[in-house]
Amino acid sequence: MSEFQAALGELNLEDNVTTFTISDFARTLTSNGNGTDHAWGGNVLVMGGKVKGKDIYGSYPSIKLGTELEIGEGVLIPQISTDEYFAELALWYGVGKTDLVSLFPNIGNFYNTMSAQAPIGFMNLS
Repeated sequence: MSEFQAALGELNLEDNVTTFTISDFARTLTSNGNGTDHAWGGNVLVMGGKVKGKDIYGSYPSIKLGTELEIGEGVLIPQISTDEYFAELALWYGVGKTDLVSLFPNIGNFYNTMSAQAPIGFMNLS
């Protein structure tokens, strides 16, 4: 990955390319013993010249049962929606905030498209 980013720099393209990968797969805090204990999760890697790097967005949740984020059977509600990541990337691509709802119909559950702030803040959108 570092060699790819370095090559982009040599070509003066680091501000034009953002590498992004995401997984929303996770396991519940408690095992049911038969492999169907799937839950939401969040593993995201973003790199590029316009990424506000060297930071962690969100916070690691408590892994105790019975917290406000645990909705039963060890399932935790994510703190950042995948739609928020995709919306921020769409803004970087030049999509207008008013068009985000068309692309991501659920974005209004997580982000106010009238906000002056970016959905998460990991991209330099200026």
